[in-house]
Amino acid sequence: MVETDNNTPDASGIGYADALAELDVILRELDGDDVDVDRLADRVERAQVLITLCRERIVKAQVRVNEIMSGDAADPEPA
Repeated sequence: MVETDNNTPDASGIGYADALAELDVILRELDGDDVDVDRLADRVERAQVLITLCRERIVKAQVRVNEIMSGDAADPEPA
């Protein structure tokens, strides 16, 4: 499970599965009884960055699958 304590919300180098795992950690933190109010805004901001990343990856995968299924994928022309 991935947990980052970064002050920067950048998630560009993180994979989809790692982003989901980190989101799970954040959600459990926020759902707990001992939420650190001093970190609350930072954790919500990080969660938003991760959610955006996951949505972008899903859309890209969906577009690619649709291209493949419709035959529009960049395949070499038959010789």
